[in-house]
Amino acid sequence: MVNKNYSQEEANDEKVAKAALNNDSVTESTEQNIDNQAESIQEEEVNEVSPEQLEIQRLQQELDDRQSRLLRLQADLENFRRRVRLDQEAAAKYRAQSLIENILPALDNFDRALNIEAKEEETLQLLKGVEMVHRQLLDALKTEGLDIIDAVGKEFDPNFHQAVMQVEDSNYESNIVVDELQKGYILKDRVIRPTMVKVNQ
Repeated sequence: MVNKNYSQEEANDEKVAKAALNNDSVTESTEQNIDNQAESIQEEEVNEVSPEQLEIQRLQQELDDRQSRLLRLQADLENFRRRVRLDQEAAAKYRAQSLIENILPALDNFDRALNIEAKEEETLQLLKGVEMVHRQLLDALKTEGLDIIDAVGKEFDPNFHQAVMQVEDSNYESNIVVDELQKGYILKDRVIRPTMVKVNQ
């Protein structure tokens, strides 16, 4: 009798266990179906974009493109203004350059005339007058920013000096300018003409 009841209880337990397993399988299957349906709905929502949304996206892209072009145009305009301003400043700064370049041969002739050794009184007086005119002309050009480039005794600098001869002179160190053959001029920070020089080896 006990064995019969025990067998009946075992059978009942097995039924309960099978039912629980079936319920778990059904639950898992149901959850999987729900997940699949949710994913399918999401995909449909992604795939189904309304015409209004497409138009909004198109307009947004067009707006972004126009803003980008506008920024580039503004940058180009600013660069153009800056270049014009720099050109105007340079034109004002070096406005006398063309005139000075035309006057340089006359300045060279003044230098040659002033290097003449005068012995007669009349010639000395004439040279004093020439020297005065030369000085006045240089003073006027200096008000425009013109300066004579110093050369003799300075170290040779290809930015300011043009070497036309090399000499050996024990009174000077190597690469030092020992003589000036033609004056050089600088306008503000721009070399108008380098000085022609002799350089010690």
